[in-house]
Amino acid sequence: MKKIIFLFVVLLSVGFSKDLLQLGAEAYIRGDYKTTVEQFEKTCDSGYVDSCGVLGILYMNGQGVKQDYNKAAELFKKACNGKNIESCSILGVFYESGQGVKQDYLKAAELYKKACDNNFPESCHNLGFLYINGQGVKKDYLKAAKLLEKACDGNYFESCYNLGLLYTNNLGVKQDYHKAVKLFEKACDGGDIKGCYNLGVLYNNGQGLRQDHHKAAELYKKACNGGNIKGCYNLGALYNNGQGLRQNYHTAKEYFGKACDLGDQNGCDAYKKLNEKGF
Repeated sequence: MKKIIFLFVVLLSVGFSKDLLQLGAEAYIRGDYKTTVEQFEKTCDSGYVDSCGVLGILYMNGQGVKQDYNKAAELFKKACNGKNIESCSILGVFYESGQGVKQDYLKAAELYKKACDNNFPESCHNLGFLYINGQGVKKDYLKAAKLLEKACDGNYFESCYNLGLLYTNNLGVKQDYHKAVKLFEKACDGGDIKGCYNLGVLYNNGQGLRQDHHKAAELYKKACNGGNIKGCYNLGALYNNGQGLRQNYHTAKEYFGKACDLGDQNGCDAYKKLNEKGF
């Protein structure tokens, strides 16, 4: 939805066939996707490549038309070739996943680079992961770190989390827990639950900052509430051991149970032990 609204704004601001574009935009907002498709097909066929990008999203999502990844890919190619960078970014995802096109990591890398060079942080992130995994490019953690840093600077918070992991694990960059703390903090504040969990681990272990089990517990709770399995288990362990908060076996059992429900065997085992003890 946000991608389409953004493209509408771009289209309407540059003086394209405003009557048709306005009709298409208004139809989309009121949920009349069939009319949206009709209007943007006209403007796309008239050579307005940004309209082709919008149309590609509609085919990708199956809005107003039968979902068709092949057709979406064709439209994104047309838009990308016309310098619609948003479409290049999405097309890169298609090539990486083999959706609507034959899987081609090298092509995905080329498209991500094009979008990243035009300040699309998500594409910088995706290209960084191709370097981490050695897909379409030679594995290179240093290049990956630089790309994740660029994405993080662009407030793509998942990149902040992953860059934090590189600093924690001495991959491509010198191990630096202080930098990891700042990156996990930014990720957590931006809504990345894994960032909250990993920041909790650093507080729990006293790595890069003063050890603080109570702060670790707060972060584990935030992570657990967001569905992070390890966050639930670790919070249960703190309650079980009375670290950073008052020892409470009933509450520990509750969080071990949440971890178990999310698929963690250790959580199941800890829950079972406390249950057998009558808690």
